[in-house]
Amino acid sequence: MDRQIIHMDMDCFFVAVEVMKNDKLKGMPVAVGGNADRGVLTSISSEARKFGIHGGMPAGMARQLCPQLQIIKGNMDEYSKYSHTVTEIIKEQSPVVEKAAIDEHYVDMTGMDKYFGTMKFAHELRQKVIKETGLPLSFGLSVNKTVSKIVTNENKPNGEGQVARPDIQPFLNPLSIKKIPGVGDSTYIRLSEMGVRQIHTLVQIPPEMMFRIMGQNGITLWQKGNGIDNAPVIPYRENKSVSDQRDFTVETINVERIRALIATMVTELAYELRKQHKLTACIIVTIRYANFETVTRQEKIAYTSLDFLLIQKARELFDKAYDRRMLLRLVGIRFSHLVGGFEQIDLYNTAAEQYSLYQSMDKIRNRFGGKAIVLASSLKPNPKDRPKFNPELEIKSDVS
Repeated sequence: MDRQIIHMDMDCFFVAVEVMKNDKLKGMPVAVGGNADRGVLTSISSEARKFGIHGGMPAGMARQLCPQLQIIKGNMDEYSKYSHTVTEIIKEQSPVVEKAAIDEHYVDMTGMDKYFGTMKFAHELRQKVIKETGLPLSFGLSVNKTVSKIVTNENKPNGEGQVARPDIQPFLNPLSIKKIPGVGDSTYIRLSEMGVRQIHTLVQIPPEMMFRIMGQNGITLWQKGNGIDNAPVIPYRENKSVSDQRDFTVETINVERIRALIATMVTELAYELRKQHKLTACIIVTIRYANFETVTRQEKIAYTSLDFLLIQKARELFDKAYDRRMLLRLVGIRFSHLVGGFEQIDLYNTAAEQYSLYQSMDKIRNRFGGKAIVLASSLKPNPKDRPKFNPELEIKSDVS
């Protein structure tokens, strides 16, 4: 029995939210991102794309291509709120849902077609999301995640489509290899130099040759070009998380040192998020007093993976949790409500120079290890004031 996989994607999500809030922006070229010339655009309207503007382009260059471009500084709190709303609508109606990104979901309807038509269900679900949120949404229906995602992209903006198994290869063959999810600029250039620009050419290459050229990635690419993808739809669980917990050998009341330790823990966890292309929407801080009383504080936040935003919020939660003058024996940090995504989506919350700094720090960590570089604010201020921490720190991590 063929699987029935629906891919649902909010069209130009951040821009769509801004246009919904301001009718004057309808039909205009609009982008969300940094307003300064060196700022980077993160979401582009279909009208702006006609001028050759794309995500990741510097604002200054975009203005040269389209002087009338309206660039709006984004609001991640607002986008996160709408993202949660869309997720709840889809989860309420669907048997198995995977939240793949802030604006992207997969629904597995396999076996449900005998009760009602999957295409009819997807159409009605799309209309429900549009009606209750006012935001445009496109979807694709096919036998696996790769093909359904490509179907969605081919039916944007604000459209829907279906490709059954017999029609998969005729549908894929004429498309550019850039249409295959995961094919970036470097892969496209490499394949183009080999004369491979369309999926039709890619599928004619023996898989053994693709393996020799690109390793396992070559096999995966060849499979996707042939419409092969056995990846399951993984049910979205808000308890998916990454965490770090530190036990103190000697109980301490040194609040400044603990706040510095929190900065270190958050920095390491944020790097882990970015390395795995994830974003968090909830932060949890746990402390344990010397009498073993445990206190937890948590707060939902706008989707992010940037250190300075997470450090600030973690310290605020610690200050709320630590409300008595008693020795502490443990502090823990957990990021939950994880979804796929990149830190670039909240670039407009920080200066370009600061963002470049984070990118450089991550490159150093990728090469020399996660602890190769740390924030100065997390260093021990004075050896004499240094509390005695267990050198064998307990660290728990359950990224999923």
